[in-house]
Amino acid sequence: MLCAAFRSQFQSRLIDSLYAEAMLLAESARGYFDEAGRDERGTLDPIARVAFSCESLKVTTRLMHVIAWVLTQRAVEAGEISWSQAREPVRRLGASPESEEAVVASLPTRARMLIHASLDLHRRLDRLDQMADEEPPSTSPVGALHARLDRAF
Repeated sequence: MLCAAFRSQFQSRLIDSLYAEAMLLAESARGYFDEAGRDERGTLDPIARVAFSCESLKVTTRLMHVIAWVLTQRAVEAGEISWSQAREPVRRLGASPESEEAVVASLPTRARMLIHASLDLHRRLDRLDQMADEEPPSTSPVGALHARLDRAF
């Protein structure tokens, strides 16, 4: 079994890392879609411009769901809300808007990279969120993950 101190340190680092990744990605997306992306969007045909705008909104939505989820996990860690409150549907990870790969493939390279990065981050957090349903945590919002690690090692 993993000791409680390691578990707490591991979970804190995991949440901090996910928070930093989400914030960096959100800042990159904001910078791109507000600046360089505007210029690139202007070079696209009208249909592709609409798709570009839609995908930028999807990236923003995904990242806001991710940031809200991570902040909820931090609130549990800090004792501001209980684990059961964090598991309420309103505090769970929001659904990711789907992106069609054919549409994404038609967009500029940097837009594609941001779209794929936001999809990847959301999918990883969705797996963590779903894993938490498998068994109740012993002491933390990622307790289920720790329990699985305990069983694996």
